[in-house]
Amino acid sequence: MSINMNKVLKNSWALFLGMGAIMLAHGFQGSLLGVRAVKEEFSLTATGFMMSGYFVGYFIGAKTIPQIISRVGHIRVFAAFASVASLVVLIHAVYVSPFVWFLLRALTGISLVSIYTVAESWLNDRASNKNRGSVLSVYMVILYGSMGLGMFLLNFSDPLNFEPFILISVITSIALIPILLTKRKAPTFKKISTMSLQEAFISSPFGMVSSFFYGTIQSALFTLLAVYATTMNFSIFQISLVTFMLAVSGAISQWPIGKLSDMFDRRKVIIIVTFAAAFFAFCAILSSRQMYLPGDLATSKFWFYIFLILFSFCSLPMFSLILAHTNDFISKEKFVAAGASLQFTFGMGAIGGPFLCSIFMGIVGPNGFFIFLLFFHSLIGVYGIYRSRVRPVVENPDSQFVAMPQSITPAGIELNPSTEPIEDPVKATAEPVVEENKPNSY
Repeated sequence: MSINMNKVLKNSWALFLGMGAIMLAHGFQGSLLGVRAVKEEFSLTATGFMMSGYFVGYFIGAKTIPQIISRVGHIRVFAAFASVASLVVLIHAVYVSPFVWFLLRALTGISLVSIYTVAESWLNDRASNKNRGSVLSVYMVILYGSMGLGMFLLNFSDPLNFEPFILISVITSIALIPILLTKRKAPTFKKISTMSLQEAFISSPFGMVSSFFYGTIQSALFTLLAVYATTMNFSIFQISLVTFMLAVSGAISQWPIGKLSDMFDRRKVIIIVTFAAAFFAFCAILSSRQMYLPGDLATSKFWFYIFLILFSFCSLPMFSLILAHTNDFISKEKFVAAGASLQFTFGMGAIGGPFLCSIFMGIVGPNGFFIFLLFFHSLIGVYGIYRSRVRPVVENPDSQFVAMPQSITPAGIELNPSTEPIEDPVKATAEPVVEENKPNSY
């Protein structure tokens, strides 16, 4: 394992450093915009609308970026869209408007999904059958770890100042340096096989429906938690703390919960975990009491932190569980195509998540945030119980749980060790004909 890991780090250190910087900036930006929106007195629906722009852009970018990568290459796409993301951040500080920010968030979404696709397809090219799992594990740690640390940068300066936006822009620009200085050639982009939504739904109705619902949960959770904390009168440090705990707890829980799903009926594990998440969301509401009051009048946040950690522990592995469950019902050669379909439905749900959650918060107050999470997690559980009664469980020896980040692209899904074996890059570069005909577009 250590030899494999050393090989992974040696071959991909520039990419990992670049992605670390990108996620550091991304984690900071998400929290900053939520806090700033509250301080600028945006309405909750306007804030939800603005935050949904990221997922609109993500959805658009996911459908268009593969063609762009095929034409101009990985390095140029990474550099171009990292530059766009860096520029867009600065415009936020100049034009403070929900509609303008919606457009800027859409551009950010396009930029980030482009960067994810470049990184994950690049890692696929560097991976072999022996180290794919190691590659994905390192990638996961970098994504969640950097994003969690980025949330603490919220303490850098007052969110009403322009300095935080400059810092995000600087960090994003720094991500370009290791990528542009790498000596290693970028890979040739290969198209991902697809599966029609109808075929995917027939294969796994529960997988497709729960992926859609979970998209609404995830998008609202990561974009509006800082908004919730700000409206509850949390300090800047406390806001960064809760967002950090969310990311770290969710990352840690992937492996133990995944192991349980491989040992027992995966659908039952999903049902139990999603209802547990709903329960802890309810407990978070009860524990919130009068946290919003100023100074010594506020009630303790200790139990709120505990229940938030437990909620994240149960909620964040859900997409990986849903992906593994879907794979239980299909053949190995269709794993990547089915994963791409799940990502599509996840993205459709994610577009409406922040806006819909903001409506909940507008009707019942800040705790509408957790009511929203409770409601959609419960929907997944109820539908799972229904599906378990109409379709028996199956055993697919090729299917196993693999921890996946919620931002994974179809290119990243190929890193799943249980998919069809990928071509070893060492063997590929040994063929002189391929090298001679490879376009020098990087």
